[in-house]
Amino acid sequence: MEEIFSRINGAITTAELEEIRIAVMGKKGILTARFAELKNCDETQKKALAKELNLLKVEFEKALANKKEELSLRELQEKLQAQKIDVSLFSASNFRGSNHPIMLMLDKIVEYFEGMNFMVKTGPLVEDDVHNFEALNLPKYHPARDMQDTFYFKDGKILRTHTSPVQIRTMEAQKPPIRMICPGNVFRCDYDLTHTPMFHQVEGLVVENGKDSVNFANLKFILEDFLKYIFGDVKVRFRSSYFPFTEPSAEVDMSCIFCKGEGCRVCSNTGWLEVLGCGCVSENVFKAVGYENVSGYAFGLGVERFAMLAYSVPDLRAFFESDLRILEQFK
Repeated sequence: MEEIFSRINGAITTAELEEIRIAVMGKKGILTARFAELKNCDETQKKALAKELNLLKVEFEKALANKKEELSLRELQEKLQAQKIDVSLFSASNFRGSNHPIMLMLDKIVEYFEGMNFMVKTGPLVEDDVHNFEALNLPKYHPARDMQDTFYFKDGKILRTHTSPVQIRTMEAQKPPIRMICPGNVFRCDYDLTHTPMFHQVEGLVVENGKDSVNFANLKFILEDFLKYIFGDVKVRFRSSYFPFTEPSAEVDMSCIFCKGEGCRVCSNTGWLEVLGCGCVSENVFKAVGYENVSGYAFGLGVERFAMLAYSVPDLRAFFESDLRILEQFK
């Protein structure tokens, strides 16, 4: 074991330490083999050998941990030094910047709908319960509220969980016809590979006078055209779903842009990717804003979801970590 401790002291990388650990404590390691010998010893020998081996194991693990801590700190310092940027240095180089990938995708989405004669509307980030939930057919007892993971303030106000309140405020402020989208930030208590506490949505609303002025066929046409504008030649399908503020409601899938519909890891071998939700506006929503004898449709999508698919980014958090190695790819 003296040779092992000497190798630990002489190690210069954590990878080298891991090799030593495996050589000693792995399935075929030196110490593992010694422990296996215990079954062949009588009780007196077993007790003495077990004590000796356990002391060696403790000493080995302590030496390994101390050296690993030392090397990890050194490697971190070297990494920080290598990535250090001195912002005070003058450079005559003409570095060309770019928009953030989320903003690039948002601009492309807005560009399409502006070309289809949609207004762009915005609203407050801090909302009341009526505009964020009740006017959208989500009363206090509604189980769909649990899906929103809402941030509440002490005074009862909330950080909006979707941009749909902008649609309600627009309908309260003006009469039909309405043709609008509402892009913006929304907030939910969630954080993992595909969710962040703050993200961006674009929701759309069309309302016309007359019960049969617009229908699901109009909605279907514009969403199919929109997805082909963003992702190219993709197939689109509509699956029956449920949203409190639309009836009928549907989830919209498009053929996987990575495997062309044949099935891969990204699409869970289904050949389809879920991209947005939509439906015809519920009569209860129209009643909440005082509309009568009207018809309309609505849809909503996550900008980050579209950007992840369009730019092949596997982890949503990469958009918010300001890693220049990622952002520089969008020049």
